Amino acid sequence: MSELTTAARPYARAVFEMAKENDTLTDWSDSLSFMGAVASNADVAALLETPKMAKQVGADAFIQLCDEKLDDKAQNLVRTLADNNRIKLFPEISVLFEVLKDEAEGSVEAIVTTAKKLTKAEETSIAMALKARLGREVKLKVSIDKALLGGAIIQAGDLVIDGSIQGRLKKMTIAMAD
Repeated sequence: MSELTTAARPYARAVFEMAKENDTLTDWSDSLSFMGAVASNADVAALLETPKMAKQVGADAFIQLCDEKLDDKAQNLVRTLADNNRIKLFPEISVLFEVLKDEAEGSVEAIVTTAKKLTKAEETSIAMALKARLGREVKLKVSIDKALLGGAIIQAGDLVIDGSIQGRLKKMTIAMAD
């Protein structure tokens, strides 16, 4: 996955710089998210990776699949990526763009994985604690993983806080082994 990130990074950076300059960060965020979803579709990926398909035919097919949801600049990006056999990078470009956008806006996305649904008060408490620790606004995305027995795992950028029961047991096991 890291080679996809490496390949996608210059495209994400270029789109981000252009979007920031033109004050269209939200528009590009929406477009890249949409194009990432289209490119992630298994049928679309198989179609675009057909060896006999010409690059521009693939680009035109991708643009048609997007059903006029792309402006001229987004269509140019599709064609550029198609020329370099990189349309499959759209999901990664979208993710990297969001990271750059969040940094520019002084916020960070935090993914909270819990065993059960959190209350609004718990979500607010976690967001406030992360804001104090990171010094930035926090956008929470909460997911439920029934495999966790309890507690939570929080990921915000490079920060990972494992407060799950499994994580605590693992720490205890390591401490007892020393």
